Amino acid sequence: MQLRRFLLSGDGWPYLLVPFIPIAIALDLTHAGAALVFTSSALGVIPTAALMGRATEELAARAGPGIGGLLNVTFGNAPELIIAFFALGAGLQEVVKASLVGSILSNILLVMGAAMLWGGRRRERQRFARTAANTQALMLMLACAALVMPAIFELTIGGSLPLPGDERRHYAGDLEEMSLFVAVVLLGTYIAGLVFSLRTHRNLFNPVDAEEHAAAWTVRRSLAMLAGAGVAVALMSEILVGSIEDASHGIGLSPFFVSVIVVAIVGNAAEHWVAVYFAGRDKMDLSVNIAIGSSAQIALFVAPLLVLCSFLVGPYPMALVFNGLELAAILLTVLIANQVTHEGESTWFEGLQLLAVYAVLALVFLFA
Repeated sequence: MQLRRFLLSGDGWPYLLVPFIPIAIALDLTHAGAALVFTSSALGVIPTAALMGRATEELAARAGPGIGGLLNVTFGNAPELIIAFFALGAGLQEVVKASLVGSILSNILLVMGAAMLWGGRRRERQRFARTAANTQALMLMLACAALVMPAIFELTIGGSLPLPGDERRHYAGDLEEMSLFVAVVLLGTYIAGLVFSLRTHRNLFNPVDAEEHAAAWTVRRSLAMLAGAGVAVALMSEILVGSIEDASHGIGLSPFFVSVIVVAIVGNAAEHWVAVYFAGRDKMDLSVNIAIGSSAQIALFVAPLLVLCSFLVGPYPMALVFNGLELAAILLTVLIANQVTHEGESTWFEGLQLLAVYAVLALVFLFA
């Protein structure tokens, strides 16, 4: 009876999708239809992401909002990184870049929008640490400049940007080298940001009046759950990537839309779930840290790491050249992130507006 109540509760419903893990494996082994394999593996990622979120929450409860947010975005982005790595190995470089852009968009617009809407539905306003949020948003803006400039360089020398329907695009060696150096700069900035938030200015990200939480799981159990969920996510990701191209045609959607919207949402299901959960408990510091921090980590860590990996995995190195729709979406989203976080407070209507912007972008991507 207690198990049934838990599974039907707001916290337990993702675990109802656990059967899709063996179903996805069975469908993949029997070479079932690509759409069925893709759908079942995508659903199979959700309960593992929820388990990651629960285990991370237990660890974050002992560490404060700053370190807790870092733990959430790190483990929350693990599925995204794993999915992208398998896609990179398959030579689907434009799919990788689309999923990275989609991850940035979904975290800022979808996750933060849903968190503000859900958390503010019964409150006049919610407040969060403005300085910490602004620092994360500024890091994201600086990363945005680094991600945009290689595309501008390509256009300046008379080249062309990839099209939304492309799966891969091989650029000249100078763009590959430029992407490598840009990736190193971004990784250096990410490391400096960790030193800033966890060492020299940790008081900004870990306020002393943070709410105490009596964790139910031990550190050992939390780490074991994270490891098990990580293995399951890796398995589901391999199946997901293997079916994405055929599945997109089978369900009548372009691979670009599936990558930038569907794969991004599935790959970031952990922080989607956790951020909205914390907002409902009026812990907007954690929710904002997860949403903005996850996007910053995608731009400063995951994207450059994948560039470095592309020199070892895949047919050729991945250049940081995004298509026109991706560039416009990144610029608009980063500007919105800076605007929304500068006051240090939020309302349900701001959340609704963020969701509306995400819906508009999704519609544009659908017709691309």
